Order: sequence, then structure tokens, then C-alpha cells
Amino acid sequence: MTSLEQELKGNAYPGRGIVIGESPSGKKAVTAYFIMGRSQNSRNRIFVPDGEGIRTQAFDPSKLEDPSLIIYAPVRVLGNKTIVTNGDQTDTIYEGMDGQLTFEQSLRCREFEPDAPNYTPRISGILHVEGGRFSYAMSILKSNHGDPASCLRFTYAYKSPLMGEGHFIHTYMHDGNPLPSFEGEPKPVAVDEDIEEFTKKIWSSLNEENKVSLFVRYIDIATGRYESRIVNKNQ
Repeated sequence: MTSLEQELKGNAYPGRGIVIGESPSGKKAVTAYFIMGRSQNSRNRIFVPDGEGIRTQAFDPSKLEDPSLIIYAPVRVLGNKTIVTNGDQTDTIYEGMDGQLTFEQSLRCREFEPDAPNYTPRISGILHVEGGRFSYAMSILKSNHGDPASCLRFTYAYKSPLMGEGHFIHTYMHDGNPLPSFEGEPKPVAVDEDIEEFTKKIWSSLNEENKVSLFVRYIDIATGRYESRIVNKNQ
């Protein structure tokens, strides 16, 4: 497994990232989602609770420029499923699965973000906790080496997660102009037992200048009850 701490400390701009996995005891389903920003518009955000999930919100509404790709619900809950994404495809997945489509089928109508020349990948994850069992899946929709005429679609399913292991997927390989899309499979990373420790570890490892907000949730696999943490750079 890769050290999530080292992965983050070694990359000044992974962009937005999703971690999903299982605690070392096997009792908790774990997910984390963070956002970063280089522009004033991207940095002018906070996470706020929204029902059982969260949404992004402008910290200073007077400085909000283009809300189209930065204001969305990153986390929504549909029954025993928790959806985590880096864009408004959260709603696409929610509506698709509510209409009996699979996670993968729900995303077939979506592509990478229309933010040329970066064409930011859409990354998504879903946690399924039911009857004392936990499974999850992750997806990335990205341009073919920066060519907007071709969309590459990858879905990774983890039916029997290993205790203490999670997977980490993010939007960019590193900082750059244009920003290079994530490559390869989601990275196996260690997950902590304690939500406070895991939250602190991720937040302190993110680049101080570029980090914006972090959300972490631990779901009890036996009961479905959960606890969450939100950390915002803008207070």
C-alpha cells in the first residue's frame, strides 16, 4: 500500500481527490473527499452540510464568478448507498440509481468537465453498506490525452475490501498548464481506525496554499450509522 500522507505531501496539486476503504478493524466504511484551488474562484469555497450529504458554497458570495463547475453536492445518500463525486454527476448517479440503473450505467451520459484545455476528469465513488456487508466502486471519466473528441471511461469495483486498505483517485497527476489528468488505477492506501486521526492526517498533508476543503465520513458497517467531519480553510 502507498502512504496517503506521502502521496499528498509529494503532490502540490492533485486537484480534487476521493478515498474509499475499510478501517483496520473491519467495522467502518471510510470515505474522504477534498478540493483544492489555484484561482480565486476555486479557493472561494466551503463545504456545508446538506441533508445527509454536503454541498459546496461560496465563502464570499460577492467574489463568486462562475458557479457552473464549483458549486455542487459532492456527497448524497440514497438509501444504503453513499455517493461521493467531484461535480454535479453526484445528482446524475443519484437519479440514475434511483431509477434502477447501475453506478456505471448512470454515468454513461456524462463526460469529463468542459474546462478546456484541462478537461478535468470526473471522478466518482459509491459506498454500499447493507446487512453488515460493505462494497464500493470508483469511476473516472477523462479525455484521451487531452483530446476532447474522445472520452475514456474506467470503473473499478471492490466487492470484498481488505481491512485497513482504501483506494485513492484524484483529478490531476500534478500541477501544470494544462493540468495532466490522473493516470492508472486508484492507488491502494492505508486507512486509519480513528476518524479524527485520518482527518488530521489528510488535511495536514495537503498543500497549504492550494487546499480548500475536506470531508470525511466513517459508516458503521453493522448499523449504517455514520459520523462526519468537515474542515474548511475559509472560516
